[in-house]
Amino acid sequence: MSPIRVVAALPLFMLAASCQPPAAVDGDAVGNGNDAGHQLTTVDDGSTVGAVPVEVAILDGRYTLLRGGEPYPIRGAGIEFADVGIFAAHGGNSLRTWRTNNRLYTGQEVLDEAWRHGVTVVMCIEIGRERHGFDYDDEEAVAEQLEYARGEVMKYRDHPALLAWMVGNEANLFFENPRVFDAINDIASMIHDVDGRHPVTTALAGFSPELAGLIRERAPDLDFVSVQLYGDIVHLPAIIEASDWEAPLFVTEWGAIGHWEVPQTDWGAPIEQNSSEKAANYLRSYEIAIGSNPQQIMGSYVFLWGQKQERTPTWYGVFLEDGAETEAVDAMHYIWNGEWPDNRSPSVEGMFLDERSAQDSVVLTSDADYEAWISAADPDGDALRYRWEIMRESEATQEGGDLEEVPERIEGRIDDPGRDRIRITAPVESGAYRLFAYVYDGQGNAGHANIPFYVE
Repeated sequence: MSPIRVVAALPLFMLAASCQPPAAVDGDAVGNGNDAGHQLTTVDDGSTVGAVPVEVAILDGRYTLLRGGEPYPIRGAGIEFADVGIFAAHGGNSLRTWRTNNRLYTGQEVLDEAWRHGVTVVMCIEIGRERHGFDYDDEEAVAEQLEYARGEVMKYRDHPALLAWMVGNEANLFFENPRVFDAINDIASMIHDVDGRHPVTTALAGFSPELAGLIRERAPDLDFVSVQLYGDIVHLPAIIEASDWEAPLFVTEWGAIGHWEVPQTDWGAPIEQNSSEKAANYLRSYEIAIGSNPQQIMGSYVFLWGQKQERTPTWYGVFLEDGAETEAVDAMHYIWNGEWPDNRSPSVEGMFLDERSAQDSVVLTSDADYEAWISAADPDGDALRYRWEIMRESEATQEGGDLEEVPERIEGRIDDPGRDRIRITAPVESGAYRLFAYVYDGQGNAGHANIPFYVE
């Protein structure tokens, strides 16, 4: 094993060329400034625990996170409301947030729950976005934001589950004012001043030579950069090379192919992969973009360990609304553990409506009857149960994961929805809809598929 070189306290643009470690503070962490005034955290058993120091280091030619002086290989996911215990049981060891308070749980509660299950947290401090109206030329607003960030850091810097700070999530999405990166850098510098035990990153929507240049020029105080890509993640190695980027990275969102990246029907509905196609894409994306570059990519966080409505209720989450685990969970279990879970999810081979697939831009006649079926199998031989539903097509135009309303469910149009082959009666009202099929194995796992269709 080659000597460890600790580099987290150096400016980002110097990381790749760094050769000498900075001096440690108090003999236990690389200091980035004033490290005084830290407190101990009381945990479940009543004992008190201090912050665990985290550094970016070079170990055997690879950028590596050291936590408590030991290499910390990340098996991560984005989690907001999901069961952290289930995540840990599958081998996950680190979660990232999008804010310090998600309206259901405070940052303290998130950190406590993570610590309870042996999981660390990359805590995101939410900052303003131009696309939501924040003006980075407004010096007063920027200064208030800096002080807000300072307060959040002071609340949580001493928690033993804290792994790193993330300054904003995709603040560059549809941005025009480069001063957003000045503000990010000011917050990173402030964090170094008040918390010398945790590195600082920011999460970028995508990555490019232009973004790399802005980070080098305007945000050198970041310890590393986090990038977020979906279908485009398979091009990340080429993007890194084109950007001449030699510094460390996280990938803090990746997973399904984005709804903006897939083919559409004739009326503009995005065509979603079924659960088995998605799982295969997770494995392929990880192998091509993340596992292939251990020299720079220190860790990744799959999106989303949970469930959410974003164009459909099944597009991004690895769980269904009812809590069932999909084949994407199996894929992540394999990536994290090198073996499959004891019981695997049903696999979906295909779905058809009126003998047509989603790629066929299915058009139905109002109030007419049609046959639909799904072909599925279970690798463990478990008996399968089926559920079907019709929903209106989402009319959402939000970007960047902003909150969407769940489309209306159309009741009473499916004959015997507990079978693999059904008859549906098309809705009376003309417009865009989507037929969903779910396949359950009775072991807490499920597969899914859907077909967009249009009624005229």
